[in-house]
Amino acid sequence: MAEDEIPGIRRYSAPAGGWGALRATAKAVREQMEAAEAALTLLRTNKPDGFDCPGCAWPDKKHTSTFQFCENGAKAVTWEATRKRVPPPFFAAHTVTSLLGWSDYQLEDQGRLTHPMAYNAANDRYEAIGWDEAFARIGGVLRGLGDPGSVEFYTSGRASNEAAFLYQIFAREFGCNNFPDCSNMCHEPTSVGLPQSIGIGKGTVSLDDFDHCELLIAMGHNPGTNHPRMMATLHELARRGTPIIVFNPLRERALERFADPQDPLEMATFGATQIASTYLQPRIGGDAAALKGIMKALLEMDRLQGEGSAVLDRAFIAEHAEGFEELAADLRATSWQAIETSAGLPQDDLRKVAAAYARSNATIVTYGMGMTQHRTGTANVHQMVNLLLLRGNFGKPGAGICPLRGHSNVQGDRTVGITEKPAADMLARIERTFGFVPPSAHGHDAVAAMQAIVAGTSKALICLGGNLAVALPDPEACFPAMRRLELTVHIGTKLNRTHLLTGKNAFILPCLGRTERDMQETGPQSVTVEDSMSMVHASRGKLTPASEALKSEPAIIAGMAAATLPASRVPWTALIADYDRIRDAIESVFPDFTNFNERIRVPGGFRLPLPPTERIWKTPTGKAQFIKFGGLEEDPVFTDPTILKLATLRSHDQYNTTIYGMDDRYRGVFGRRDVLFMNSDDLARLGIEEGDEVRVETALGQGQERCLRNVVAVAYEIARGSVATYYPEGNCLVPLDYIDPASGTPSYKSVPVHVFRATPR
Repeated sequence: MAEDEIPGIRRYSAPAGGWGALRATAKAVREQMEAAEAALTLLRTNKPDGFDCPGCAWPDKKHTSTFQFCENGAKAVTWEATRKRVPPPFFAAHTVTSLLGWSDYQLEDQGRLTHPMAYNAANDRYEAIGWDEAFARIGGVLRGLGDPGSVEFYTSGRASNEAAFLYQIFAREFGCNNFPDCSNMCHEPTSVGLPQSIGIGKGTVSLDDFDHCELLIAMGHNPGTNHPRMMATLHELARRGTPIIVFNPLRERALERFADPQDPLEMATFGATQIASTYLQPRIGGDAAALKGIMKALLEMDRLQGEGSAVLDRAFIAEHAEGFEELAADLRATSWQAIETSAGLPQDDLRKVAAAYARSNATIVTYGMGMTQHRTGTANVHQMVNLLLLRGNFGKPGAGICPLRGHSNVQGDRTVGITEKPAADMLARIERTFGFVPPSAHGHDAVAAMQAIVAGTSKALICLGGNLAVALPDPEACFPAMRRLELTVHIGTKLNRTHLLTGKNAFILPCLGRTERDMQETGPQSVTVEDSMSMVHASRGKLTPASEALKSEPAIIAGMAAATLPASRVPWTALIADYDRIRDAIESVFPDFTNFNERIRVPGGFRLPLPPTERIWKTPTGKAQFIKFGGLEEDPVFTDPTILKLATLRSHDQYNTTIYGMDDRYRGVFGRRDVLFMNSDDLARLGIEEGDEVRVETALGQGQERCLRNVVAVAYEIARGSVATYYPEGNCLVPLDYIDPASGTPSYKSVPVHVFRATPR
């Protein structure tokens, strides 16, 4: 079928960024805010005396440009600072049942929540409630449960350090270590895999390192949509001739061509810069095989060059690493034929990457959820580290590993204690600081939390932001289980579907956004966040709050805690009066935050310690670890040639579960989300034509049909044997227990499926 015959599908030929980005930004402003207010607000984004963008966690070069926001950052800001409101009369006019029939986009597009609300099952409506009554009722239900371990405390990455810290103190004083977190669904393989390899669960590069790197290897990420401010960095690298080698099953426009909206010449001439110097498309699930191929080629180059070869940094390996011989033996035993089959890439391409890597004296590997959301996500992280270790690419300028975190403070939340596996030294410092003994038994991550809710052993869910039920896989199991809970509490700025999956007692507690002024007893407050490169800095909102009834996240947490724990030893009221006191407590529990309040008052903030940058390895043996990947396949070998691998992905008008609009401009989809991207060869092989309605069925042989219906096949530049559809619509195809066993992260990016025409010809 010709593309103009498929409604909403037309090829987009322009580069990423450029005039298209400016038009999209203007549209977001026009639909959500007054133009004058929007301009002033956006100019405060990511500035030292302004607020941190509530979108991605990419760092900023302070004071270096007129503006420090991107298209999707502007969407995030205007979406939060919208003039639209959802007051109590809105809920009076709509039952919860009727709202469940709305799309996710429609729900959030109604605007900002303005008053605390409690669910009334008798009339199926949320009704306004006073803050004190809400806190008292929540506290009463929590105390009545009897078992603190039956409560799940979920955290979104948009929460500030101050809010996240208080939240974990509340939960641990209550007696619970259940901390399902948005990181569990995206970069948990980073948090698990990197400590095993290099001793810390964070990236090791700074923004300045990109000025010195000689090669960038980008794996499994789409920066044009998911961390667009990174595009300025990639643009600079490409313009100075630094090779950028991309591994991604899909051709993504931002990794091909980009026009920087801050480059007057490029904009005036409608020009663009080529980003990737080499673009390789492994099949979905072929990442580990591709990495093993590159490393195998390096070993062969080293052997051919003989004594004195500089292909491997043997001095670094000898002094700083362990496990090299085991890795080398495994690589030698792995055949090129098996690597090519599993990776979906020819040997020659992988050898060329190895040669480029061998020429580089400083290499950075960047990666996203295309590497982590697999059943072998943790092992994928190990293999990227292995590649860097072979040439000593840690602890020198322009080199290291760079995981691309999602939400603006997802890394910071973990740093200040949001973890279901608390370390003994952290618990000891909590006891010393606050005077209570926190529990030590490990709690639930996100999947385990939902499994406990489904099983009925967890009775309550408190959500500090987010849209948990929609973000998790398997909605057919998750949605009804949520409605059997004794208590659901949601702290948020906008209405979403998880709020409507009401427990027997259900509350929506509206909070201030990142853009809004936070006034407490001692005056205006700032909060702090940590970006992807371990920089901690202050964020201070300036806008008048959307409602006088709003409270800050820290204040809501303190209110719930005080009502739940009347004999609490934590001075909740005093902490909220002045957030400096919260930061003093953070410093007391986490020594890396020494002089916290003093250092965040310096424009740009400060960087937390990263031992690998000094070639210090906080592993059990004090050395970095080569960790081999046994075999090549991340899943059982499927002999059925009709089985394809599916990845779920975000559209360009989307951030996590938030849908800003119905377009996916760079992929040529407009006004719809019901599409399945397929390789043309696979379409022909399966007897499907572009534009056909298809159904997608999970092919795991579990005996339970998991099916996505009413989607349209669209030909796209995606690796053969691979298909993709939008998240969260595709979550129905992912079993709740189809996870990376090492980290618990769901395998959203690698699900075996069958694709069938909806009706036979």
